[in-house]
Amino acid sequence: MTLALRKLPVTPLRQNCTIFSNEAGHAFIIDPGGESDRIFQEVAHLHVEAILLTHGHLDHAGGARPLRDLLKTSQGKAVPILGPTREDAFLLQSIEKQAAAFGLSGMTHVEPDRYLSDGDTLHLLGHDIEVAHVPGHTPGHVVFIDRLDKRAIVGDTLFRGTVGRTDFAYGNMEQLLSHIEQKLFCLPDETIVLSGHGLPTVIGVERLTNPAFQGKRSA
Repeated sequence: MTLALRKLPVTPLRQNCTIFSNEAGHAFIIDPGGESDRIFQEVAHLHVEAILLTHGHLDHAGGARPLRDLLKTSQGKAVPILGPTREDAFLLQSIEKQAAAFGLSGMTHVEPDRYLSDGDTLHLLGHDIEVAHVPGHTPGHVVFIDRLDKRAIVGDTLFRGTVGRTDFAYGNMEQLLSHIEQKLFCLPDETIVLSGHGLPTVIGVERLTNPAFQGKRSA
């Protein structure tokens, strides 16, 4: 059964927090970067099973802990925070410092209940959500692949017509492009790509036309 999807851009950085739900009223949330009160209002009528994080940047993970606290109060049970890989722990632990640098409030550091690994499978709402490690934007970045619904939630790895930034001390463009080719471009052409910012795209279009890969093809 196809999961309903709601995209909720949050914070001044307009990060796409994504809410997936089924007809039974269960849900999971990917990348609640901030505005936890607003996200909570969107899911207050649902039973949230998990919060998933693609990577440790503040606009993707800064609202996870406050949202978990709100959900624990309403649902009476802690909701697990899952991901990214342990390589992003240093970013998750510095979210408040990141936020201060941007002049943002309401974001907190977070310790996941479970770090994920490449090849993990999460069983959520009757779907198998595959975890693929795609470093380069951050060392511990993961993407979530739902083959049943032909969707890939890719955080800040792949965008419509471009790829994620790597101009950080820990960034690596060669690594990013290589892992996108290995882990994402192997997916069926019609797979919908849900990026961390902006509009969605599809794998087939990006594999053929994304400018970041044109030089590699002509080499």
